[in-house]
Amino acid sequence: MLSKRIIPCLDVREGKTTKGIKFKENVDIGDPVEMAKHYYDAGADEIVFYDITASHEKRNIMIDVVRRVAETIFIPFSVGGGIRTVEDMREVLLAGAEKISVNSAAVKNPQIIAEGARAFGNQCIVLGMDVKEVEKTEKIPTGYEIVINGGRTHMGIDALAWALKAQELGAGEICLNSIDADGTKEGYEMTLTRMISEHVSIPVIASGGAGTPEHIYDVLTEGKADAGLIASMVHYGTYTIKAIKDFLHDRGVKMRNVW
Repeated sequence: MLSKRIIPCLDVREGKTTKGIKFKENVDIGDPVEMAKHYYDAGADEIVFYDITASHEKRNIMIDVVRRVAETIFIPFSVGGGIRTVEDMREVLLAGAEKISVNSAAVKNPQIIAEGARAFGNQCIVLGMDVKEVEKTEKIPTGYEIVINGGRTHMGIDALAWALKAQELGAGEICLNSIDADGTKEGYEMTLTRMISEHVSIPVIASGGAGTPEHIYDVLTEGKADAGLIASMVHYGTYTIKAIKDFLHDRGVKMRNVW
């Protein structure tokens, strides 16, 4: 059995880490480089950075932050937001990131997944999926719809169909974020996570809603996710990464770096 991963997520806006609820009411909470160093020292397996307004504002990725993070931490980290071309991907990787997360740009131009996978390898390409529960229709038979531009634009695309297509195009991993659960600290969207995890063969990172170690345990076991993305529960000091990993390890979940 592969070890499960705990991955802090840092949403970045105008150079500051920020946190919201259901993609709204964001509040700045710290410096992303300092926070990345803190989570690296605390035992995080990876870190994810999202420039949450780059796509909506049609601007480039926060490359200066990427470089500073790469000089500071020595675990894999991925970067998303504002990546539209293979050249954008190359710039982020050369700045020190291990993985690139594509979301809005991939929905608009799915071939960017295939182009990135050919250029850099499947393991470098993470599909970010922002998903909202909607009424089931012929176009959206699962009742889960893809939403882009930071939760602003509904695309009329079924989440499961998109996950399967992205895997076929060469995505090496999926970061699955439930907009409905985001920032609520009430638990991950289990139905959505289990559905995607059961139908794809690439790793799935569950995102949105973690509030307690029990929530992470549930999504890694019942939800069949390969990793849990966390934000609020560690950003505000409610839990440490060590406490989370100890809780999961004690309940039989195989973890990395348990000490």
